[in-house]
Amino acid sequence: MYMEEKVLTDAEVEKIIRDYIPQVVHMSLGTCNDGKPWVCEVHFALDDDMNIYFRSLTTTRHSQDIIANPHVAGNIVTQHFLNQAPRGVYFEGTAELLADADENHPGMKATSARFGVDTQKLMAYSADGVKLHKITPSAFYLFDTYISLPGKKYRLAWPVK
Repeated sequence: MYMEEKVLTDAEVEKIIRDYIPQVVHMSLGTCNDGKPWVCEVHFALDDDMNIYFRSLTTTRHSQDIIANPHVAGNIVTQHFLNQAPRGVYFEGTAELLADADENHPGMKATSARFGVDTQKLMAYSADGVKLHKITPSAFYLFDTYISLPGKKYRLAWPVK
């Protein structure tokens, strides 16, 4: 089947990204330290400003990489089957460890709402070394074959100006 290629506006790309991301519970996170790349999977939450939050032990390789080098990239993609039209969201930005985030922090509230876990319980995990991390995206990318074939990659500078 042939589709005519469509060019999306930034507003259309942002809407697709905002609609798509809540359907996916985990993301691949890429970090790099001392020239050695690393990729891991983390569960994440998103706030209204499209900041991405995840919780992880500070002793993990990706947390240590972020402390040494805040530049990260990743993707948020559902699993696709053969012959299924793919769509995926990619991002790049900077990450930081929010070691002192309390239950009122927007990232804790977003995580609590997304996973249905009370913020007090999240704080109890924090006492065990699981800390909140924040990714501030500088760009999102949408790879999409739902709109046009062949697939097209759209870049959305963030925040949109």
